[in-house]
Amino acid sequence: MEHQIADIQYCERLFQRFYEIGSTPQGGVTRLGYSETEDAMHEAFKELAGELGARIDTDEVGNTYAANTEETGYTLIGSHLDSVIEGGRYDGVAGVMAGLMVMRWAKEDGIRIPLRVGAFRCEESSNFGCCTIGSGLITHEVYKQDIGHLMAKDGESLESIFERRGLTLHPKKISGLQRYLELHIEQGKVLEECQTEVGIVGTIAGPIRYRLELRGMAEHSGATPMDMRSDALCAAAEIILEMEKIGKWESAYQSVATVGVVQNHPNVLNVIPGRVELGVDMRGIDQGSLDRMERAFKAAVRESCKKRGVEYVAEKINSIPPISMSESVEDGLEHAAKRLGISSRRMPSGAGHDAMSFAEICDSGMVFIPCRGGVSHNPSEHAELSSICDGARVMYEYLKGEIAQ
Repeated sequence: MEHQIADIQYCERLFQRFYEIGSTPQGGVTRLGYSETEDAMHEAFKELAGELGARIDTDEVGNTYAANTEETGYTLIGSHLDSVIEGGRYDGVAGVMAGLMVMRWAKEDGIRIPLRVGAFRCEESSNFGCCTIGSGLITHEVYKQDIGHLMAKDGESLESIFERRGLTLHPKKISGLQRYLELHIEQGKVLEECQTEVGIVGTIAGPIRYRLELRGMAEHSGATPMDMRSDALCAAAEIILEMEKIGKWESAYQSVATVGVVQNHPNVLNVIPGRVELGVDMRGIDQGSLDRMERAFKAAVRESCKKRGVEYVAEKINSIPPISMSESVEDGLEHAAKRLGISSRRMPSGAGHDAMSFAEICDSGMVFIPCRGGVSHNPSEHAELSSICDGARVMYEYLKGEIAQ
């Protein structure tokens, strides 16, 4: 879709305001949830929203909102401003930018659309091992009811951080919203390879995550015979390869399995590894497939550890079922794209998003835009500003259609 120069320029200005915050020497950004860099992102959001004459609010968990109305029955457009360690500049930020663009267009066109743009805290699991904390707490998501014990990368508990910041882990439930919309980069290759401009999300994959500790015996690597070892790292290696097999077995159901964290102790050349910690991530849009993967994971751990004389502790840290978006919102977004001449396709989301939290309390929908090479959670993450405008225009067109009805 061709866009007005003023729209591209405004999108560029929004992007540049966020650009340098949390920058790293490697070219990426690190903006961990509930850190000073995430705080700086929220301050920038307040400034940009203030330019539109929006009323700015912060809730009991630190989420920030820009509103063009105080009435209920509003549409909430949101995403997050935190990042993974050494992440990219578009993940989350593009969605907040899109919300501001929709608010700006409604103001310029004189169309009354009750609207709020939300910037949610700590969507990424990088700091606490738990995702969608800000949105999950305000929607009273059951999976966020007992998370105060979670520890940040710097060793401080979430409960302590909230107490220090004057926040609460038991906030009032958000109310008054009629629907939730979110734009996000796809974080995959489908749209780019199919040369499709936007994706309309139908289901968001549910994650199951484990923290696995393997306990062998740290001994001298030269003096301990091969048949007398309890090597925790060998058990870990076997489990990692089994998880790859499990993921491939279930790939027909669009499920995946990853071991993304490996910490070896004592990590010394001439010492047999005595303790290894693994972070295991299983995701899928089919609950039956998720259940099978979890059972297979547990069996693989039992078998490998028994064979090698290694003890283990498996702690489930996250388990959320697949979440479906509203069919009526999906239809509306698809029709809006068609009216604008923007190509679209229905698709699932393999990654988790704040929309998961809101789908339980109101009609919710997501719009994906392409990202170059499908690369995300990486400094080379890139999306075209024109793609952000495409997705934002689809949401705006959809909302105009809803108001007209």
